[in-house]
Amino acid sequence: MDIVAYNRAAWNKESREGSRWCQPVSPEEIQVAREGKWSAILTPNKSVPSEWFGDLKGKNVLCLASGGGQQAPLLAAAGASVTSFDNSDEQLAKDRFVADRDSLDLNTVQGDMADLSAFENECFDLIFHPVSNVFAENLEPVWKECFRVLKWNGRLLSGFMNPMYFLFDHEEAEKTGVLQVKYSLPFSDLKSLSEEKKEKIVKEGWPHQFGHNLEEQIGGQIAAGFVICGLYEDYWDEEATLLNRYTPVYISTLAMKIRIEQIASANVDKPDD
Repeated sequence: MDIVAYNRAAWNKESREGSRWCQPVSPEEIQVAREGKWSAILTPNKSVPSEWFGDLKGKNVLCLASGGGQQAPLLAAAGASVTSFDNSDEQLAKDRFVADRDSLDLNTVQGDMADLSAFENECFDLIFHPVSNVFAENLEPVWKECFRVLKWNGRLLSGFMNPMYFLFDHEEAEKTGVLQVKYSLPFSDLKSLSEEKKEKIVKEGWPHQFGHNLEEQIGGQIAAGFVICGLYEDYWDEEATLLNRYTPVYISTLAMKIRIEQIASANVDKPDD
């Protein structure tokens, strides 16, 4: 199965049906952002700390797998020159709709988050990557491509699922009121689920999901060359999953592309030779 093509069609369907992540921001929200009173989310509810962004005015920002007429237009209204790169044509169309409506500096490019060959090396100051790598089968090329296209001293802001979420069958938990470990990590719709559940996903046209462990998420960023400089957790909406009662379901990280000599000059204890 071509996962990229399948998930593209699934997200086009979801965008047409208008889920929470497919609702363009209003002209009023854009105007407020132009006035400097804005916030953005990498995860469902908690706003990204403003200091993670730095000064966006005039900066080249890549919104990676972030289409839908929400974050990319807000960052453009805040003063950045934004490129929205997404697998879904329908989600990109919503970014273009807001950009045209509100005269924003926003370009859209369709493609797979693991292949950023459309962009030159070191061309972005900041990458904004909200929860979406749950739809990528392999994270290593995603992090490597982010490192390649980011300028030195650039920032990668990422949101992703807490891998603990994928240990459970949430449909079953909703029926029984009991969370019981059922799957191992890393998780894959294609490998972890029964044939019946896989057939249901395809029949309903839902995107295929992959539950990556923390070594792939955080360790993968470090292996690609990034330095992790910030982290916070977030909860989902109460009705979304029983697990939300017990633990945050989302994680966000701030990573920077900085040189070894910059790390060495920081106030960090060096290991013994």
